[in-house]
Amino acid sequence: MLPYPLLTLSLILMWLLLSGFTPGQFILGTLVAVFASWAMASLRPDKPKIRKWHLLPKLVTIVFLDIIRSNLAVAYVLLFGRKRGQRSGFLAIPLEIEDRTALSVLAIILTSTPGSAWLEYDPHDRTVLLHVLDLQNEDEWIDLVKNRYEKLLMEIFA
Repeated sequence: MLPYPLLTLSLILMWLLLSGFTPGQFILGTLVAVFASWAMASLRPDKPKIRKWHLLPKLVTIVFLDIIRSNLAVAYVLLFGRKRGQRSGFLAIPLEIEDRTALSVLAIILTSTPGSAWLEYDPHDRTVLLHVLDLQNEDEWIDLVKNRYEKLLMEIFA
């Protein structure tokens, strides 16, 4: 009946927090949560295969520090304007990752870091189209994604 009971419970709680607790809202929230759980089950997501759990804290630390650094850099651009030679642009980055979970995590990392956004992934060429707010050197961005994130994700999920 409930393929994802934690998801169902979380959705019911979120529904009640957003709409207030009344018996009617509880019934409506429960129905929505159950149908959402069934919809999720029909998608049949693959279970992630994490090989090296001990590298997850390292990844979280790197991402957390990069998000703070990027927030400061974007705030600087917004407050004081761009320096000479700074421009935004699009960048196609070739990837070696094939694991769908690792690609999803990389997309989340790149999009949650201010100043960059994952726009498109081409599975045939295995390239990602990235928009960068402050694109000074394309090679630096390619190196950052490949050596800082992709390499670590390939270790974790390979």
